[in-house]
Amino acid sequence: MRRTALAALCLAAAATAGLTGCLPGQDSADSKPQGPFAGLSGGQIADRAVKATKGASSLRMKGEVTDDESKGTIKIDLALDKKGECAGTMSMGGQGKADLIKTADTVYMKYDEAFLRAQSKGESKADTDAAVAMLAGKWSKMSLKGQDAKDMASLCDLDSVLSGMDDTGNGTTARGRTTESEGTPVITLHEKDGKDRYTAYVATEGKPYLVRIDKTSGSDGPQHLSFTDYGKPVPAQKPAGDVIDLDALGG
Repeated sequence: MRRTALAALCLAAAATAGLTGCLPGQDSADSKPQGPFAGLSGGQIADRAVKATKGASSLRMKGEVTDDESKGTIKIDLALDKKGECAGTMSMGGQGKADLIKTADTVYMKYDEAFLRAQSKGESKADTDAAVAMLAGKWSKMSLKGQDAKDMASLCDLDSVLSGMDDTGNGTTARGRTTESEGTPVITLHEKDGKDRYTAYVATEGKPYLVRIDKTSGSDGPQHLSFTDYGKPVPAQKPAGDVIDLDALGG
């Protein structure tokens, strides 16, 4: 079953953090369609947003989403591009924070103590304490030869993150009102998927980039992702100072 254009937008964005979900609503279109989308349906606007967003060389994605596996909340703030470079932060269930940089063929991570302890559930106290003592607040690195590094690097490839946008259909995406989001003039798009309700915000000035996606209701609660800094360089520089080589440690 092919997804609607808006659902594909939402699901593609959510895939970055390993989640699913998007937004919907009712067809409350402006009484007099205006701007660059005059006369276009919600589905047609969504298609233009898909094309523009997939064509971007880079962007920054920030927000809160639900992880299907753990059912917890993932917070991300990540700049990424089509070269596979990325830089940003993430946290799981509000328990600590991890910094992530991927440049060339190396993934760099820096975890705080709360993050390490939360991710070490099931491990012995001695092993957890040892990991905290070695890694907390310090940069570590892994080459892309290992599966762990490949899994982290998959978050950094913009083409991969947005690949789900190809699976779009006509659907029932409804156009809503014009407003402003993230400081950008936008038009809203609404969609329903069972109990889930989604709203997307598409820029009405310049290229019709996706600016924000909100899941306003559903079994796993509200979620949101914003998209900014289109086309800007990703600040993915190798960390300064000492870096722990996990590959050399057999990690």
